[in-house]
Amino acid sequence: MVKVREDQPLTAGGRVDIQKWMTRLQDDVRLTDPARLLQACELAETLEMESPDAERGWLTPSSSFRMGLEMADILGELKLEQPALEAAVLYRAVRENLISLETIGKRFGAEIARLIDGVLQMAAISYPHAPHHGMSQHNQQENLRKMLVNMVDDVRVALIKIAERTCALRQVRGAPREKCLQVANEVTDIYAPLAHRLGVGQIKWELEDLAFRYQHEDDYKAIAKQLAEKRLDRTRYIKDVVETLKRLIEAQHLHDYDVSGRAKHIYSIWRKMQRKGIPFSEVNDVRAVRILVPEVADCYTVLGIVHSRWHHVPNEFDDYIANPKKNGYQSLHTAVLGPENKVLEIQIRTFAMHDEAELGVCAHWRYKGHDTNGGKSRGYEEKIAWLRHVIEWQDEVGEYGDLREGLASDVAPDRIYVFTPDGHVIDLPSISTPIDFAYRVHTEVGHRCRGAKVDGRIVPLTYKLKTSQQIEILTASKGGPSRDWLNPSLGYVRTSRARAKIQAWYKFQARDQNLEEGRALFEREMQRLDVEGLNLARLAAAVNYVNPDDMYAALGAGDLRIGQVLNQAQQLFGENDDEEKLNRLLAKPKRQSSQKAKSDITVLGVGNLQTSMANCCRPVPGEPIAGFITQGRGVTVHRQDCPNLLQLRAEEPQRIIEAEWGEREHTRYPVTIEIRAWDRSGLLRDVTSLLGHEKVNVLAVNTLSDTDESTARLRITLEVDGLETLGRLFSRIQQLQNVIEVRRLRNAAAPKVVRKGES
Repeated sequence: MVKVREDQPLTAGGRVDIQKWMTRLQDDVRLTDPARLLQACELAETLEMESPDAERGWLTPSSSFRMGLEMADILGELKLEQPALEAAVLYRAVRENLISLETIGKRFGAEIARLIDGVLQMAAISYPHAPHHGMSQHNQQENLRKMLVNMVDDVRVALIKIAERTCALRQVRGAPREKCLQVANEVTDIYAPLAHRLGVGQIKWELEDLAFRYQHEDDYKAIAKQLAEKRLDRTRYIKDVVETLKRLIEAQHLHDYDVSGRAKHIYSIWRKMQRKGIPFSEVNDVRAVRILVPEVADCYTVLGIVHSRWHHVPNEFDDYIANPKKNGYQSLHTAVLGPENKVLEIQIRTFAMHDEAELGVCAHWRYKGHDTNGGKSRGYEEKIAWLRHVIEWQDEVGEYGDLREGLASDVAPDRIYVFTPDGHVIDLPSISTPIDFAYRVHTEVGHRCRGAKVDGRIVPLTYKLKTSQQIEILTASKGGPSRDWLNPSLGYVRTSRARAKIQAWYKFQARDQNLEEGRALFEREMQRLDVEGLNLARLAAAVNYVNPDDMYAALGAGDLRIGQVLNQAQQLFGENDDEEKLNRLLAKPKRQSSQKAKSDITVLGVGNLQTSMANCCRPVPGEPIAGFITQGRGVTVHRQDCPNLLQLRAEEPQRIIEAEWGEREHTRYPVTIEIRAWDRSGLLRDVTSLLGHEKVNVLAVNTLSDTDESTARLRITLEVDGLETLGRLFSRIQQLQNVIEVRRLRNAAAPKVVRKGES
C-alpha cells in the first residue's frame, strides 16, 4: 500500500513555513545545529525564487526546493543525522546549476559537498532502453545496480539518491505515461532492490507499490478495490486477534511487548498471486499481525504461545532469526488457522530486529567518526565492510578459462563498472584492460581491437581501466588478435575469459600455420636467449605433448605459453639424465657471504673444489660441463663443446675431470645482454627505469653509438634467476620505443662497470 505523506506546513502566502517544518522534522531526528539547516533551507528557497524558471511555480510541491524538503523528511524518518539532511535540501539546487559545488563546500563544508557530488555521480547513470551486444536486460540491470554500489563509498549517498527517486516517483503522477513508466522501471530494477539490499524496508515497500501502480495500473486498482471492500471486516478481525494475543502473552508474564496489525502491500499481494497462480481470495496473508518483544528467547516463547492457541499451517513457517536473509533481515514468520478458521500470518521479532527491518543500515549506522589520532574510527570501517558485504551481488563465473585462475580474477570482490559509447554498463574485474573490455562486449570486437579511447583520449592497450570511465574500442575491418596479447608479462590481457577467447581463435587456425608460427616463436626465443642443445622430444613430453611438432602447434595456437616451455627447459639437465631437476640458469652465481654455502658446481670423484667459470664459453647451469684442473686456481669449468676445452682435452687429458651442476634455490646469476636500438635521447634512462621497475639488479653497463647508422648498442650485465625471468625482461625491453632487438651474449667480454662516483 502506498504511503500517504504528510503535507509540508505552509504560510498564508503559500510558502513553506520552514520553522514549523523543522519542528516537525525534529520528531524523527535530533538536529545538532538547527540554525545551519535553516540557513541551507533559506538558501535553497532563495536560489529557486531567483531562477529563470521561478514563474512556473516555485511554490508548488514539485518545485526543487520543496522536493529537497521532502527528501529531508524521508531521510529524517530513516534517522539520518543533520549532514545528510542538509545535502538533501541543497542537492536539487546544485543539480540544476543554481549554485556550484565549490560554493557549497565553502559555505557548508567539504562533507556536504562530497555527499552532493556522490549523488550527482549516481544521477549521471541513465536507465537503459535496450540491451547491448546480446547482453540480456536482466544482466544490464544487475550491472547498473552493482555499478551504483561500487561508486558509493558512503552509505548516505545511496540513501539520499533513494530518497530523491522516491520523491520523483511520487511527483511523476500526471506526467505522460512514457515518463511514468521510465521512472517506474528504473525504480523497480535498480532503486527498490538497492533499498532492499540496504534493508530499508519502509522505503522499499513504498517504491514497489508506487512503481506497480504505473506499470500495472489495472491490476493495482483491482487489488486496491478488493482490499477496500473487506477493510472493515479485516480491521475488526485483526482487532480481536490482537486482544487475544495480548492476553496470552501477559499470562506468560511478558510485559514489554507490542502487538499490531500489519498492512499488506499491494505489490507483494500481486507478486504472490502471480507466483502461485491464485486469485486474490486465496491470498492467506492479507490478514497479518506483527509481535515485537525485547529478546530473542522471547520470540520463541511467543511462537510457542501462538502455536498452542491455533493450528499451524503446514509448510508455512520460516525462521529468519536462525537463518537471516542476505540483507540481514531477521524474524519468525508463521501462518496459523486463526479465529473463524481463517488463515492468519504472524511475524515475531525483537524491537531491534524491527528497527533493522524498517531502517536497515540506518538502524545502527555511525557516521564517519574519527579516532583520537585523526584517522577513521574502527567502528566506521567495520560498518563500511558490513555494508559492502550486505550489498554484494552474486557475480557470474566465467564460462571460459582455468577455474582456479577464474576464481582469482573474474570472481574477485573488487570489480569496476565502465560505460560503452552507447551508455551501457559493463562490469569487469578491477585489473582489466581495454582488450578485456573489448572481449567482454563481443568476441569479434576483441579480435579486431587495434586501439582504445578512454573518455575520448587514446590510451595504451595495457591501460588499467577505472570505474565510470567510457571506453571506445578502435577496430580494424579484418584480422585477428596478436600473439603478444597472450604474453602475461606484457600486461595486455588480465582476465581468463579474454585469454580463453584469444586461445580459441588461434586454435581454429590451420594446424600447419600454427605449427610454423609456433616453431618460429620457439626458435626466436631460444636464439635470443642463446640456448642450445635442448632435447626437444624430452621438452615436448615435459609440457605434455607427444612430440615437438605438437608442442609447436600448441604454441602457435596459444594453448601453450612460451613461459611454460622455458620453465620446463630450466628443469632439464643434459640429454641423458631424466632424474635431475635443476634450474637452467645463465652464468656464474653471485658470490655468497657464507663460506658454508653449497657450491653450484660438483666435481665428481673429488668433492667441492674451488671453481670458476671459463670466460671463453660461460656455461649455463644445466648445460653439459667438464672441469680443467689449473695450477693454483682450482678448477675452471667449461661447456663440454667449448673449443678451448676440446683442445685442452687433446693436449692434457689427465687434467680434464667430470663436473656437474649442484642444486641450489633462489640463486641469482649474472648474464650479459645486448640491446640494439635506433639511437635517441633517453634510451638508456628508459632501459634502466624498466629494469628498476622489474627489480633487476644491474652489475655493469656499456654503451656504444654508431653515428653513421644512427644506432646504439647497450651491453648490460644483470642478475636473473632463470630463463623464464630473462625471457620476460626481453619481452618488456622489446616494447620500448626504437628498440630493434635484444639478445643474450654468451661469449661477450665483460663490459666496463659503471659505478657511482666514477666517470
